[in-house]
Amino acid sequence: MTAALVAGLLAGYGIAVPVGAVATYLVSLTARTSLRTGVCAALGVATADGLYALVATVGGSALAGALRPVLVPLRWASALVLAVLAVQGAITAVRHYRGHRLATRRSTPPPPSPARAYLALLGITLLNPITVIYFAALVLGTRATDAVSLLEQGVFVLAAFAASASWQLLLAGGGALLGRVLTGHRGRLVTALVSSGVILALAVRMTV
Repeated sequence: MTAALVAGLLAGYGIAVPVGAVATYLVSLTARTSLRTGVCAALGVATADGLYALVATVGGSALAGALRPVLVPLRWASALVLAVLAVQGAITAVRHYRGHRLATRRSTPPPPSPARAYLALLGITLLNPITVIYFAALVLGTRATDAVSLLEQGVFVLAAFAASASWQLLLAGGGALLGRVLTGHRGRLVTALVSSGVILALAVRMTV
């Protein structure tokens, strides 16, 4: 039981800690909206990691093999979604900045609701097939020597979810702190453009 718990925690942190496009977008989203929205978005990412851990635990190598033929299309789809988010974020930031400079009171699009943020990050993370292949490799390595009970499998999946959730919530907290510190319109513009640039670069890198 303890071994399954430790393995799940290590697996969850292993897939969550490397900061990529999704993590960058999560921090930026929280900085632009609120901690509540960021927390829901973070839980969306963690839910996807937990689902993939569950699927990999149940499906094992068969699922990993089935995903290989569609690996490239899924990677392109994920890159496209992230690129759209990056461009949209940059355009929105510029519009808000110009609106402030012109002292207009035009209505701006409302920020995403916590539920919408959760679903958006869940969908983006599910587009990444590397996650399920990663968990499948870990599960197969564990099963190579001893049989694993259903209870231990459940502990592994829950621990992986908890590890991912704790890290994503830490990132969301950092985004909320960033939003409080950079309250000026110019600061928000600069950070939004930098974030969009990083997300776009990471999206392009996924296709190379």
